[in-house]
Amino acid sequence: MDKVAGKNNATPRLHPPIEPFDRRMLDVGDGHRLYVEQSGNPAGIPVVVFHGGPGGGSSPAMRRFFDPDDYRIVLFDQRGCGRSRPHASIDANTTWHLVQDIEHIRQVLGIERWIVFGGSWGATLALVYAQAHPARVASLVLRGVFLATQAELDWFYGGGAARFWPELWSRFAGLIPEDERHDMIAAYNRRLFSGDRREEARYAKAWTGWENALASIQNTGTMIDCPAEYARAFARLENHYFKHGAFLDADGKILRDMPRIAHIPGVIVQGRHDMICPPAMAWQLHQRWPSADLRMIHMAGHALSERGIADELVRVMQILARQRQTLAV
Repeated sequence: MDKVAGKNNATPRLHPPIEPFDRRMLDVGDGHRLYVEQSGNPAGIPVVVFHGGPGGGSSPAMRRFFDPDDYRIVLFDQRGCGRSRPHASIDANTTWHLVQDIEHIRQVLGIERWIVFGGSWGATLALVYAQAHPARVASLVLRGVFLATQAELDWFYGGGAARFWPELWSRFAGLIPEDERHDMIAAYNRRLFSGDRREEARYAKAWTGWENALASIQNTGTMIDCPAEYARAFARLENHYFKHGAFLDADGKILRDMPRIAHIPGVIVQGRHDMICPPAMAWQLHQRWPSADLRMIHMAGHALSERGIADELVRVMQILARQRQTLAV
């Protein structure tokens, strides 16, 4: 892999917006239909993008990290979110259902191997998918690493991040009675799945607002008021996954199983000041994954939109495009 600065030390830029050449709703069973789109060059290097959350959904901006002349870009909305249906559903919705869906998408699109690109929860899913199907992954490009460990959940929902943003934490935790605050995930779960749509929307906005407020290093303490339906899907799905430890069979499973994919090349792009997914996890992953390149981005937080993170991801994809023969895709 080239050095951080990339070719000729040029500063990369996001690519202009492009329109998909293929959109479809794909039936994956269990009553779920997924929104799947392809854009760029149909004969290009296949790259599949895993969005965050769980529950975040894909967006057109995610296409802009890839040169459309070089890449065949596959985006999809995971079960229950975005344009996939049924909306906000947790039925038959686990990490292993998503891994199964990804393989189904790959087979339907006739792709043998692809680059897997994901950030935050998308990085979690990318690692779990790669460990389950290593022969199908040519390279991994990860951002804002989340390994779905109890320590990470404790950091964000147990008072760690609260030490930096006490006023925002007070608003988030203040909606919960004191005798329930020892387990904020469980407390919010009871309210997000109460059956009362107004109550669910209220707590969904608070859950989503706490996370969104800490995403960028440019945050000034503002909790963004998301549309109720988006917030409800995001919060319900994310809480559902976190309540069940991301449906992994053991705490620390991803690090434990890294020998399965230690041979796969990869890049980790991590914000130095990431409040949601602290850099220590990216470092631990790097120690278990010697074939990966860790790019620590100074003066950057968690958000995909942060300038340093976005520039580095574009640079990485430019480099990989020049290495197509090596990747054998």
